[in-house]
Amino acid sequence: MGHEGGRSALLQSPARGPSARRTPKTTRDFATLPTAVPKDAAASAARTVDAALDTLACIDLACRRGNRLLFKGVNLQVRAGQAVWLRGRNGRGKTSLLRLAAGLAVPESGQVSWGGVDVRRASVYASVRVYIGHANALKEDLTVTESLQFLARLHGRAHDVPSLHAALERVGMASRRDALVRTLSQGQRRRAALARLALERSAALWILDEPYDALDVDGIDAVNRLLHENLARGGSVLLTSHLPPGAGAPDVAEFDLDPFAG
Repeated sequence: MGHEGGRSALLQSPARGPSARRTPKTTRDFATLPTAVPKDAAASAARTVDAALDTLACIDLACRRGNRLLFKGVNLQVRAGQAVWLRGRNGRGKTSLLRLAAGLAVPESGQVSWGGVDVRRASVYASVRVYIGHANALKEDLTVTESLQFLARLHGRAHDVPSLHAALERVGMASRRDALVRTLSQGQRRRAALARLALERSAALWILDEPYDALDVDGIDAVNRLLHENLARGGSVLLTSHLPPGAGAPDVAEFDLDPFAG
């Protein structure tokens, strides 16, 4: 996947090995990585980039689950216009790190900040952060449209019916918009959950846990288009995936969590 010059993205490597394959050098200092851009240069030029989006920073972060220290010493930055693929073995703590980054959990030590302010105290963070976990958070006894509307209201996004229907069409769920959630396949449920991304109109930080899980080729293409659009607006993305993002995905910086095992 090609890339162009632009605002730099920062990641820190651990003492025991590189944190990103595309890092031009291995060092304990923050290293410059390419900014993710859409494939279509004309589409990129046609969109307005919001350069004001702040940086997400994980600083000397450690996480504990019960008596087990999952990871320690994690230093990671995600800047406007950048997509970061967080990878690591099963049980390493990828989901836990995403929850810390979203401000939904408290670290064992270290800090997660947004624009230099702890995410749990940053007043604007909730309005610019979109978190979609591995669970789809859909209401089984509601229709697809009703369930998406509930989530949109909960997170302060547009929840009028035309907007909801347009979002569902973007992820290939227009024909199932009136179906009850409990009748959907796993892939359809994932598409319905990810339709939240199609409701976004401004640059935002997207924190996504396995967004490609259970999706077919068309579903993956739909998600990749939404990722490109957010990055072109000046948004940023932190995502996990068991497999490397494939053809059509944005250019990503890789952060390997394995060297930071506790």
